[in-house]
Amino acid sequence: MPSDTPRPRHAVVTGASSGIGEAIARRLLAEGWQVTGLSRGAPAITDQNFAHRPADLADPASLAAAIDGLSATALVHAAGLMGAQPLGTLDHARGAMMWQVHVQAAALLADHLVPGMADGGRIVLLGSRTANGATNRSHYAASKSALTGLSRSWAAELAPRGITVNLVSPAATDTPMLRDPARAHSVPKLPPIGRLIRPEEVAATVGFLLSPEAAAITGQNIVICGGSSL
Repeated sequence: MPSDTPRPRHAVVTGASSGIGEAIARRLLAEGWQVTGLSRGAPAITDQNFAHRPADLADPASLAAAIDGLSATALVHAAGLMGAQPLGTLDHARGAMMWQVHVQAAALLADHLVPGMADGGRIVLLGSRTANGATNRSHYAASKSALTGLSRSWAAELAPRGITVNLVSPAATDTPMLRDPARAHSVPKLPPIGRLIRPEEVAATVGFLLSPEAAAITGQNIVICGGSSL
């Protein structure tokens, strides 16, 4: 006879070693999820329901090896990197790396995980308010902007299976990436609320989007801007 025991909820979270990705992993673990974190460095997370797989998301071969044999009921792509240069000094190699980490890695992950994902699964991609355009951040903005088309296309494709796909786009968030020397030409502005967005606030939004109560929300871009869009 079939078991009445519900299948364990298992989320794959990229960028789980710091910042927003780590906050999301910790939030989901606190809510009873099993979490597999993908990142280059090992996260400082000690939980019996957490597993880490080393992966360089800028290297397709490394990422493919890390997710071999992996299945999940939810995918959260939070890994990211910054690059900020004005026209005339663009770092095209870093621009290509941002496209790989933000866009191509998301596509590789979804292409691998979605076929085996049960109906009712969840996908959340981490975007950025900067996707609308920002001085000195054209490469970064372009790669984050691409996630809108990616997520909405997947949302339309997967709606018949009850799999939701959404984008969460924070404004300046208090993470190590904010202090990346690569963004020296583009100092973040404080949102009108007078402080940076907290990673835990982003994680709480992601947690809700992964919940049963969010089953009717798909193809949306949830902007957490602290009033910056006003």
